[in-house]
Amino acid sequence: MHSPIIAPVVALVAWSLVIWCWMYAKRIPAMQAAKIDVKNLRGGSGADLKSILPAPVQWSAENYNHLMEQPTIFYAIALSLALLEQGAGLNATIAWAYVALRIAHSLVQVTVNRVIVRFGLFTLSTLCLVALTLHAAMALLR
Repeated sequence: MHSPIIAPVVALVAWSLVIWCWMYAKRIPAMQAAKIDVKNLRGGSGADLKSILPAPVQWSAENYNHLMEQPTIFYAIALSLALLEQGAGLNATIAWAYVALRIAHSLVQVTVNRVIVRFGLFTLSTLCLVALTLHAAMALLR
């Protein structure tokens, strides 16, 4: 039997892939409209598109990058809790709260991109990480 904390890990990975699809669903038509010749384009990065594509098109790409940053800590602590046999109950609930907050953060960023709302959601999700980390540390000290 698997630890319940694995389900939110899988859910956040799946959500990251949804945002990846969203990013390309927005970027490809915008690149075509901007007449970017992708067949002959060499080098560069997604950041180079900031000066060419409208900001709302870039929001999903920025969010995808965010999902590759702090959630790596979530994956590490969630898997640690699973290995410590502490991935059920309150810790699983906190992990689901983290995932829900990150999904809410994504939806805000890729739609209206209100920074103050994003900041609040990011802060709350970080508090979830703090709690999970404290619980893992307490389990190690027992």
